[in-house]
Amino acid sequence: MYTLAHLSDPHLGPLPDPTVRELVSKRVLGYINWQSNRAASFTSEHLDGIVADLTARAPDHIAITGDLVNIAIEAELDPARRWLDGLGDPRDISLVLGNHDAYVPGALRKACDAWAPYLTGDHALHPGPFPYLRQRDDIAIIGVSSAVATGPFMATGHVGSGQAKRLTDMLARAGRDNAFRVVMIHHPPIRGATHWHKRLIGASRVRAAIREAGAELVLHGHTHVDSLNWIPGPDGPVPVVGVPSASHAPGTFHPGARYNLFTIERASGSAGTHGKWRCHMLERGFTAPGQGISDIREKTLSPEGPTKEHAPRHSLAQPSGL
Repeated sequence: MYTLAHLSDPHLGPLPDPTVRELVSKRVLGYINWQSNRAASFTSEHLDGIVADLTARAPDHIAITGDLVNIAIEAELDPARRWLDGLGDPRDISLVLGNHDAYVPGALRKACDAWAPYLTGDHALHPGPFPYLRQRDDIAIIGVSSAVATGPFMATGHVGSGQAKRLTDMLARAGRDNAFRVVMIHHPPIRGATHWHKRLIGASRVRAAIREAGAELVLHGHTHVDSLNWIPGPDGPVPVVGVPSASHAPGTFHPGARYNLFTIERASGSAGTHGKWRCHMLERGFTAPGQGISDIREKTLSPEGPTKEHAPRHSLAQPSGL
C-alpha cells in the first residue's frame, strides 16, 4: 500500500514588496490584485493547518501541482524554498510549476533553479527537459510542465509536441514495468475545464499521450476547485483530479483550503498484471469559516471507470470558471 498526498496552489504569502523595476511589467496587475483581493483570500493560517493535518497522516509522497508564489519576484523564491524544505525531503516531494511561478519571461528558469531538488527526475542533475520521472516503489510519478509566461490578463499553459512525445514514451515504459502511473500537471488537460484565457494549450496532446500509452491517475491544480473528470486510456477511463488551493479561506466563491490523500494498492491476486490497481481518495480540508479540518468526501477511483465507482458520500463538484 502506498499513500500519495496532493496539494496545489498555495500562493504563499505575505507577498514581499516588489521593486519599482519588477512592477514595470504584468506584475503590477498581479500586485494590485493581491493587495485588493488575494491577501485576504489566501492565508498562512489555512495553509499551515492543511500542512499540519497532511503531515500527521505521514504520506509516502507529496505531489504539489504549482503556483507556489504570486507574481514571481525574486523575494518570493527563497521563502518558497524554505517552505518546501520544511515540508519534507526533496526525495519525498514532487513539484511541477504553475503560471504564477512563470509569471513573466525569465521567471520560470529562476524558479527551476531555486526549487531544483523538487523538480528533478531520478538520476538527473538538474530540472528539464520536462517531463521528469520518479519511481517510488511501484509508483511512477511523472511531472509535466505547463508553466509559461503569458501576457496581461492571460493565464494559459502550454505543452508542446516534444514534451508530449516524451510523456508518451515515459508512460509506455512505466506501463511495461506494471507501475501505477501518476501524471502531475498544473493546468487541467480537460476540454472546457476553465475559461479560455486560462486554458491549457496543447491539452489534446496530453490526452493523446494518455490515450495511447495509458496512465492510472492525473493530478492538477489551477482551477481552485475540487473536480473529477475522466479521459480515455487504452485500458479504460483515466481519472483526472483537481484540488482547491491549499491556502484559500473558506466561505467565499471558491472552496476552502483542501488536500487529497490517495491510497494505492494492487488488486488482490493481480501481481504483475497491468492495470489492476485500487485507488481510494480521501478529501480533507476546511468547509466553513471558524471550523477545523474534516473529511469532506471519499471515493474509490476504479480502473473500470466512472460507471463502476463505489458511491461516494457526496459527488465531487465539476470545475467552474475562476
